[in-house]
Amino acid sequence: MESVGTINDLKVQVNNRQILSIALPITLAILIPQLNMLINSIFLGRLSGDALGNAGITGVFYLIFAVAGNGLNNAMQTVFSKYAGAGNSTVFKTILAQGVRISLQFALVCILFTWFIAPYIMEKVADPSAYPQEMSFLKIRILGLPFLYLFQMGNAFLVASLNSRYLMIGFICEALVNILFDYLLIFGHAGFPKMGFNGAAVASIIAEFTGVIIVFAVLFITGLKRKYQLLQGFKFDAVTSKEIFKVSVPLVLQYLISVTTWLIFFLLIEVRGPMAKAISNTMRNVFGLVGVFVWAFASTSNVMVSNLMGQKREDKVIEVIMKITYMSFGFCFVMVSILNLFPDAFFRLFGQDETFVTAGIPVIRIVSLGLLFMSIANIWLNGITGTGKTKINLLIEIIAITLYLIYTWYFMRVNYVSLAMAWSNEFIYWTAIFLMSVLYLKTGKWKTNFKA
Repeated sequence: MESVGTINDLKVQVNNRQILSIALPITLAILIPQLNMLINSIFLGRLSGDALGNAGITGVFYLIFAVAGNGLNNAMQTVFSKYAGAGNSTVFKTILAQGVRISLQFALVCILFTWFIAPYIMEKVADPSAYPQEMSFLKIRILGLPFLYLFQMGNAFLVASLNSRYLMIGFICEALVNILFDYLLIFGHAGFPKMGFNGAAVASIIAEFTGVIIVFAVLFITGLKRKYQLLQGFKFDAVTSKEIFKVSVPLVLQYLISVTTWLIFFLLIEVRGPMAKAISNTMRNVFGLVGVFVWAFASTSNVMVSNLMGQKREDKVIEVIMKITYMSFGFCFVMVSILNLFPDAFFRLFGQDETFVTAGIPVIRIVSLGLLFMSIANIWLNGITGTGKTKINLLIEIIAITLYLIYTWYFMRVNYVSLAMAWSNEFIYWTAIFLMSVLYLKTGKWKTNFKA
């Protein structure tokens, strides 16, 4: 592994090569855990259909806290990138230290919530027959959250400091460990206890702990830790923490609202039976697998816009967002095309019968279209994140989610047509996100020299 010596120029350039140099390593890094979750679902599908369905609810519940950390991660990228663009890397050590403090405190709150408050909520809304298994899983699974957050903090620094090529090391190691312990603990191979559904939770915790060890080892081995004097001085810094909070709080709320709404959607699906739950869980895997390119380019949009803001090159912001949008749509189109050419092969990975495959194909068609909408809208929304105007992100999210919930409630409870129709709510959500994001960025109100 190459070491890093002198401080390099951290100012991004507006060209396709720069975009791909940031986005592709992020893509590979995100792809690994998504493949990991896919394999996890495959294992659980072969354990039982009920386990596959319950993995949807528990997965989305955990995802709420995971994406809250991702909101903090994106905020950290924005703050890091602004200073990188301004050529001031001396504050990196303080930003990372305060991010670690904040993330660990937040993880503790999430663990306490899951153990002592969530059981009362889940008992009232979950399927009574599934509730004991789901809650037992979640109480184990949530213990991995501090490791996940620390992993995200390290990755935020690597992306913003234009070292995203190192991301995949931690993700590959984490994924391999998770797959290994899924196999050993779910089914009880090689002398390990047969833990069934809970085995997947324990395997994930072990994998997240591995990810933390690897990402911080990368900082040491590459010399990045010494170069930027990282991982020292964890004393509370009011100025830096305030800056992180200013950007992160609206983002965390945005992500929490978004995924909590998805949890509501999955809970509504529960009343439609085990097959609808299982199919919807596979759709969650589709979003995860195909969405890796979208999220990678969205993260690139955030980093590059923030970097350009730090450089005072705001005139290039719309141009770079357009370039990233074309790439995001192109990569996503290729992925959904492959998926729709071979939907039978995809569904059969989960070990279910022909009825499951037949019922799932119309849903995967609709979800694929939704992903194409997302591949465009998410880039523009993250462009707003990069400007630091995250309160606008939150406002856009609230409006889009309101429309999403109205549509979902109507087609899930008032006038249920089919599972595919229910999943078409993604069109409403992403169309609203796109239109509002474009309109705001076109106003120019995000520019530092804007005058009303």
